[in-house]
Amino acid sequence: MSDDRFLVVRNDEEQYSIWPQGRELPAGWHDAGFAGSKTDCLSHVDTVWTDMRPKSLREVSG
Repeated sequence: MSDDRFLVVRNDEEQYSIWPQGRELPAGWHDAGFAGSKTDCLSHVDTVWTDMRPKSLREVSG
């Protein structure tokens, strides 16, 4: 369905995903401030999530 809208979501470890707009977010995930088509959201995630390591690992390894 090309009309489906999604949100970009992020957890406390700064990991990203997308979630159908209008559905309750799962525990531990927060709206990252971007919404659009699935393609647009995935493209946005590719742009902003440049280090796939969880935040806690990045902080330890510097």
